[in-house]
Amino acid sequence: MNDLIPPLLSDGQILAEVNGCLGLITLNRPQALNALSLAMIRDMTALLNHWAARPEIQAVAVLGAGRDGKPPAFCAGGDIRFFHQAALAGDAALGDFFTEEYRLNHLIHNFPKPYVALMDGIVMGGGMGISQGSRLRVLSERSRLAMPETGIGLFPDVGGGWFLAQCPGHVGEWLALTGEGVAVGDALEWGLGDVFVRAEHWPALIEDLRRGEQPSAEHVVATVMQRVDLAPPSEPRAEVQHIDRHFGQPTLAAILASLAQADDAWARATRETLLKRSPLMMAVTLELVRRGRDLSLADDLRLERDLVHHAFHLRGAQRSETVEGIRALAVDKDHAPRWNPPGVDGVDAAEVTAFFASPWSPQEHPLRDLT
Repeated sequence: MNDLIPPLLSDGQILAEVNGCLGLITLNRPQALNALSLAMIRDMTALLNHWAARPEIQAVAVLGAGRDGKPPAFCAGGDIRFFHQAALAGDAALGDFFTEEYRLNHLIHNFPKPYVALMDGIVMGGGMGISQGSRLRVLSERSRLAMPETGIGLFPDVGGGWFLAQCPGHVGEWLALTGEGVAVGDALEWGLGDVFVRAEHWPALIEDLRRGEQPSAEHVVATVMQRVDLAPPSEPRAEVQHIDRHFGQPTLAAILASLAQADDAWARATRETLLKRSPLMMAVTLELVRRGRDLSLADDLRLERDLVHHAFHLRGAQRSETVEGIRALAVDKDHAPRWNPPGVDGVDAAEVTAFFASPWSPQEHPLRDLT
């Protein structure tokens, strides 16, 4: 049995176990809402590659470690404090993080065996990256899904330019630009989750996956499906007609103008949210999602790797919108980012275009071999 679990290097931040034909991965960084470190990404990649090649493993499930007395978190994203420190220090590990994370995202989308994501609680950013490629995405009424990157001067990466673009209408633009979180009903409706299991049934579900008989991939899937509830909670749903009306506008300035002209509480609140985001990175984000509708996942990930390089390096770390956004949210915690430019009217179209120019030739691109 031991040879089914390769040596892991993340110092317990990833836990691996095997039950019958099922390999289980637990993200074990609960104090950080199971946010991904580079070591965790490497361990997940090693496990999935190992289990893909082992016939004894027929299915994989991934979950987040719980927090005693606190709401659950599947994965709150990447380790943004590391991003900040590495960018300022010129640490090459920053580039390694994104290259290896995007490779992991691609691996999950193309994993040859059923991969089940148990998305209980907070699922943000990098957590979406390791769940959206799953064969079975399981949600509870505690699930809250979001791509909040524009709030830190970044863009929705980890394949977000592709999977948000698959959402109906202009929901993808709304999710990408605002970073708003969505609950189970909307997530299921928009193709960001597959099934709903009530929170009261999660302990028994996890126990069965860990210790119940799991002789086949079909049995693993059946273990989940027998607890599926076809009636998710009737929480307030997003105003899709408003989303399409405003976020279908051709430019970022037009979206804001459309919201300003609408005399309703939803438009006012949404506009206020956008005015807190980085104008430059919202413009980059809007272009990414709209390009994403015509890209394969592999091409989107290559484009995102270009964009994330520019996010940290195009202006230098000291003038990076992303470094500034992380500073305001997680380092100084003053929640007062000094965006440059401060308003949408100051965004330089040439600077936005520069984000989409790859710093690598096709032969040199770090993700050149993704197909």
